[in-house]
Amino acid sequence: MTTVYMTLDSVYIHRNHGGLLKRQSEKNDGLIRRYVVVIRTDEPFLVLIVKEYPWITVSGFGAHIKSTPKTLIIHKKNSIEEYPITDVKNLLIVGGHTIHSSTVLNLIRHGALISFFEADGTPAGTILPSGDRNISELCELQRMIPHQRFATALAKNSAQARILLMEQEEQLKNTHLFYEGELEFLLKSRDEFAFLIKIDEIRRLHRLVSDMYYEIMARSLPPDLGFRRRTPRPYVDPVNAMLSFGYALLLGNCTIASFGARLDPDAGFLHDGKNGLIYDLADPFRPGMVDSVIFRRVNEGLNSEDYELTPNRCMLSDDLIQEITRRLHLSINTEKINNLVSDLADAIRKGSEFTVQY
Repeated sequence: MTTVYMTLDSVYIHRNHGGLLKRQSEKNDGLIRRYVVVIRTDEPFLVLIVKEYPWITVSGFGAHIKSTPKTLIIHKKNSIEEYPITDVKNLLIVGGHTIHSSTVLNLIRHGALISFFEADGTPAGTILPSGDRNISELCELQRMIPHQRFATALAKNSAQARILLMEQEEQLKNTHLFYEGELEFLLKSRDEFAFLIKIDEIRRLHRLVSDMYYEIMARSLPPDLGFRRRTPRPYVDPVNAMLSFGYALLLGNCTIASFGARLDPDAGFLHDGKNGLIYDLADPFRPGMVDSVIFRRVNEGLNSEDYELTPNRCMLSDDLIQEITRRLHLSINTEKINNLVSDLADAIRKGSEFTVQY
């Protein structure tokens, strides 16, 4: 099977040779965010539209990262990826991998950033080229730009994502989750975001909608588990503990994408303080990518071996953590996250429209 990718400025080919994927490129392969037409020869005629992003992510464990004077080469277990060294803007290394020191020097010499993350997405550090001002300029613009339109878009779509999951849960279980007037209030609140001017008002209504959402969804779960609403740490029930574990994975992916776009993770619009932007990015995705998975697993049934309750906290078993990790790996859509981050960076830099697709 041969797949041909065509863009306005490049053509590159993936060929499968005995299970080893060799990625060849002529120009800007996988680096400039643009639409790419994909024609696959294993179908009579199939055209896909995909987006490219200005960063390269190496995740998992065990990859070997090296380079020639002109090419960045990433050896993974079953594939080899090659990128023109002059076009690499940000290399994101997540987990344990091997990178040659000569490759680090080569990337820095050509103006690239190299960002390192723990396996869960926690930032560890970034190597910057000497005198690089692109990050500081974009971050300064991010901090100075009016917050209202970004906060409104995030809050409104976060509310809609939560309403959608609650309605789906009602249909799935053929039961009534909402008390009288609750759904109408939530729909009215979702629409009201567009008319709020002050950031504090947007944040206050966003918190109210979020609190109501968890309290309503709690009615769909077994009451003996003790989940009534989201609570601060330490968590004393398994549902809150499972949600927080899922959110950690989602936040890690949002962190990686924000570094790739060279945004300031602490300069949020809807959320304030440390990692404010990361919470902004994750919020619209929580219901579909995490909550739906966790609530479904809880309703399938938890037994005494899945978690341990102590007087101060609930501890999840290793087996349960591995199981929900596998499920979340399928539900957390990094392409949607990358789309949102790229659109946000463009909106900040160019003043273009900002939309949220959850």
